[in-house]
Amino acid sequence: MTEHQSWSAEHIPDQTGRIFVVTGANSGLGLATTRALARRGAQVVLAVRDERKGHRAAAELHSAQPDARLEVRPLDLADLDSVRAFARDLRADHGRLDVLVNNAGVMAPPRTLSAQGHELQFAAHHLGHFALTGLLLDLLAEGRDPRVVTVTSINHRRGRIHFDDLDGRHRYAPMAFYNQSKFANAVFGRQLHLRLSGAGSPVRSLLAHPGFSATNIVTDGPTALYQLLFGRLARPLAQSPDRGALPQLYAATEPGARSGEFIGPDGPGELRGNPTRVRLSPTAADPGTGRRLWELSEKLTEVRYDLPDTTAS
Repeated sequence: MTEHQSWSAEHIPDQTGRIFVVTGANSGLGLATTRALARRGAQVVLAVRDERKGHRAAAELHSAQPDARLEVRPLDLADLDSVRAFARDLRADHGRLDVLVNNAGVMAPPRTLSAQGHELQFAAHHLGHFALTGLLLDLLAEGRDPRVVTVTSINHRRGRIHFDDLDGRHRYAPMAFYNQSKFANAVFGRQLHLRLSGAGSPVRSLLAHPGFSATNIVTDGPTALYQLLFGRLARPLAQSPDRGALPQLYAATEPGARSGEFIGPDGPGELRGNPTRVRLSPTAADPGTGRRLWELSEKLTEVRYDLPDTTAS
C-alpha cells in the first residue's frame, strides 16, 4: 500500500476563493483538472488555443455545475506574443494567482515551427510554459498557498536536449522531440523549485505525470500505425482522463505536497494507479543541464526570472 493509495478527487480540500490557471483546459487532462477544481469551488481560468472549443468546454461544465466559476481566455503557447498578451490581460483583471497548472500539450506532429521559429513541441511544452510562469510569478507570489504544477511524462526519462539541433533542422524524429520537450518540462520544474527555494519564495514548484491516459493527444496520433497501436490496441490499458489527472490535482491542491516533489501513478511502470511520489530522471536533475537550459530559455523567450542560480544545490 503506497502513501497516496486512496487519494481521489474527493480528497481535494475546499478551493473556494482560490484562482487557478489551467493551460489546455478544453479537453483531456486539462478538462478533467478543471472539472475537479470547479467542483471544489475554485475559480478556474481555461487557457485555450481555440476559444470556441474553450467556450464549448465551459458550457459542458456549466451544464453539470451551474455555479462553476470559469473564465475562458485565449492562449497559444507556441506563440510567445500570445503568451505575453495572455499574461498582460490576466494581470489587468486579477491581482493575484494561486495555482498555475502547466498542462497543455501536443504529441509527435510532423516537424513544424512555431511563430518564433522554434520546433513546435519544444515551443508549446517548454518555452511557452517557461515564459508564462515567469510573466505570472509575481501574481503567484501574492497567492494563497501558491504553486506551479508542470506536467511532464514518463517519456522524460528517454529524453535529452538536442542543444546542437534544438529545432530538428538536421535530424527530426517526432517522438524523440516529444521526449525532448517533456524532458525540458522536468528540468524546468526542478530548476524552478531550486531557484524559488533559494529566493525564499512562497511559491512551490511541483512536477506531475499522468501515466498512460486515454487523452486525444495519445489516442489520435500523427500516423495510422500510431493510432492503431495507441488508439485501439493499447487503449484498454489506459486510464481515463479523470484518473490520469489525479497526480496533477494532488500536486496542485494537497496541503502536504512539498515543493520539488514529482507526483505520478503508483502502478507497474507508472502507467496507471494512484498518486504517489515518483523518481525524477537523474539527467533531468543534472545541475549543468539545468543551468544551460534555463539560460537558453531566458534568451529564447526574453523572459528573465529574478531568482538566484542555485544549480549547485
